[in-house]
Amino acid sequence: MDGRPSMTQPVLKALILAGGGGTRFWPLSRVRRPKQLLALDSETSLIERTARRLEPLVDSADIWVCTTRALAEQIRRELPKVPAEQILAEPEGRDTAPAIAWSLDRMDAGGDVVAVLPADHRVADESSFRTSLAAAASVAAREDRVMTLGVVPRWPEPGFGYLELGDVEDESLGLRRVAAFKEKPDLETAKVYLDSGKHLWNAGIFVFRGGRLLDLIAEHAPAIDEGLRAIREQPEQLATHYSRLPKLSIDFAVMEKCDDLATLPLDCGWSDLGSWAALAELLPADSAGNATRGRVAALEARDNLLVADQGTIAVIGVSDLVVVRTADAVLVVGKDQAQKVKELVEMLGRGDFADLL
Repeated sequence: MDGRPSMTQPVLKALILAGGGGTRFWPLSRVRRPKQLLALDSETSLIERTARRLEPLVDSADIWVCTTRALAEQIRRELPKVPAEQILAEPEGRDTAPAIAWSLDRMDAGGDVVAVLPADHRVADESSFRTSLAAAASVAAREDRVMTLGVVPRWPEPGFGYLELGDVEDESLGLRRVAAFKEKPDLETAKVYLDSGKHLWNAGIFVFRGGRLLDLIAEHAPAIDEGLRAIREQPEQLATHYSRLPKLSIDFAVMEKCDDLATLPLDCGWSDLGSWAALAELLPADSAGNATRGRVAALEARDNLLVADQGTIAVIGVSDLVVVRTADAVLVVGKDQAQKVKELVEMLGRGDFADLL
């Protein structure tokens, strides 16, 4: 199932969502070069690795990308095998439900099986990922239902949403009905989820026939469907009509209301790379636990993440810090506070720091 689809395995198209700002990776991630365009744990950008790991299951000619106008040209250069016209530029960000619906409309994907996945995640075992994706595509094609890949949790993580598992539908595949979506829990609840064996991390990876999802959007998010109709009728007014679409996530708009959503477990070394602290877990570390990239020196320092994009970082006697240096900024934050970098960027945006964003 790791190769191109057979007669019983449908041709699969992919829609990569690449419009995020990646603000938790400031100061390396900027408006003009956000997280998905960075090579954080390798020498290849996250979006290029996302496209590559789909091969040979999904051909480059069957990949589409939804991004912003500011990033479209950079992504075309980053993904030269993907047809340029399939790099779609949203007029503005309206969250994932409008992005997916509009993209499916542009793809003319009514009868096609489509996998939707974020551009900025990491997968260690790419073969296992493709096997699970191919299995989900087969179920979506055969039963015309919406599938999601839920990640088998490896620790109690309060930073992720969860899928609560329902009835077993195919034990050989591990196919389960999704009973409910669970918001990000507190740590104690996350421990309960982990111990129960009945919860998966929600990775935001979905597989479905395009027409099926558009029907569900019309049913559960009719304002988006009406907006798409207006765009079809007046394509020259795209920006105006798009700005009126409700700002909704695909989870809230459709998935949480879908009564036959099913999932397959994904166990492939997945990471959402959601913060500098998450990156620290993936980079090679020295004998004192310091994970590093670039030119760094550490004396009597332990368990730090040190990233020098330019210049040199030197630390003495500190622990559990994230230190990131670029040409024009330095970030120093405790690992346990790394999620707050997004709040810092928002604060910088309200102040006299626009040149750093």
